[in-house]
Amino acid sequence: MKKILFLGFLLVSSNLFSQDQIISNLEFTGLKKTKESFLRRLVKVKANSKYDSLLIVKDIERLKRLPGIANASFSLKGDKSNPKLIYTIEENFTVIPGLRIATANDDSFAYRLSVFEFNLFGNNQLLGAFYEKNVFNSYGAFWEHPFLFSDKVGLGFNYQNSTTQQPVFFTEGDKNYRFNAEIFEGKLLFSFDFNNEAEAGVAYTKESYFFEEETLLPNRPLSLEANKLVYKLGYRFVDLDIDYQYLDGVSSEFIGQYIHLQNADEAGTEFLGSFISLRNDFTYYRKVNKRGNWASRLRLAASFGNEDSPFAPFTLDNQLNIRGVGNTVDRGTAAVVLNSEYRHTFYEKGWFVLQGNVFVDAGSWRKPGEDFSQLFDGSFTRLYPGVGVRFIHKKIFNAVFRLDYGFGVGNDSTEGIVFGIGQYF
Repeated sequence: MKKILFLGFLLVSSNLFSQDQIISNLEFTGLKKTKESFLRRLVKVKANSKYDSLLIVKDIERLKRLPGIANASFSLKGDKSNPKLIYTIEENFTVIPGLRIATANDDSFAYRLSVFEFNLFGNNQLLGAFYEKNVFNSYGAFWEHPFLFSDKVGLGFNYQNSTTQQPVFFTEGDKNYRFNAEIFEGKLLFSFDFNNEAEAGVAYTKESYFFEEETLLPNRPLSLEANKLVYKLGYRFVDLDIDYQYLDGVSSEFIGQYIHLQNADEAGTEFLGSFISLRNDFTYYRKVNKRGNWASRLRLAASFGNEDSPFAPFTLDNQLNIRGVGNTVDRGTAAVVLNSEYRHTFYEKGWFVLQGNVFVDAGSWRKPGEDFSQLFDGSFTRLYPGVGVRFIHKKIFNAVFRLDYGFGVGNDSTEGIVFGIGQYF
């Protein structure tokens, strides 16, 4: 879509304009909530600047990535020598309530309620909060202003107090712990250019595990407590053409963390020590004919420094990596996961889209205490094909209601429904 847009624009404009044309004025139409002054800070084309078709196309794509904007287009009007450039904006509805329903680790009913504003004050600030009941109560609040200081530098803060029942997979058997994490995080947000973004942050975390069951395994901790400082660095490369529910292009997101143990009780020092966590998601999207979209995500993850701890950082879970596998069914210290699906639009009218999909989720994990070779020897590999349906509102940001059913392949495999908001990836 981006290439067609660009080539078409060049074809038309080549007959009208030369390389010496000057944009006499820049206008925005269709704005209701988004501030024009905010958009003028972001776009690269300015009034009285030299005509540059490539910059115009890049501006359109950058505008379409903003949460507050559903679609953007351009037109040229007026004098051929000094044309006026008009960016036409279709805005998203950005106050989004959320509901997630699942089965908790003790098979009870779990849910998460949230509300987020993605275009606060018309300049794409994020403000939101959530409450979750997942055996225990959890809550949190978030604020981000990606363009607080300039069109390249922003700021974000969040607070979370999360309590869940977490299965821990010891060699002697599986046991449940009540896990609580209280997190205070601040981060700087960077937009270097059209394709490259980064963030750098630090979080103070208080963690605790308390044994929940009647029978304790020999030589296993009854409780653990630890205070940690988490240093986080993230980098994103984004080269996507967005046309409502259709995506075309690639993105890559890297998250690196150094989890530094400040102080802990004796058990916490043994099992919750300092370590490094690395994860990268590479995602590829391809528009297929008029109604199809192929999407694939390759996730690579590894941790170093806690290879022998059963309290491993990466979990095998319905909502995170393998649809149909179950709710937190295992933990690992490294993972390779490939998700691939074909999405097809069966019905589209006005703001509503009905989309179906077929998918294959596959992954392999390194168990605590094992070598990296376990990722490739097939001893802990999962394969889950499945089908799903999507109900999409084109004018509400991230309003994709998804329902998937995954079927496990192999002995002792499971199957199940996964419900969520937003595309799986």
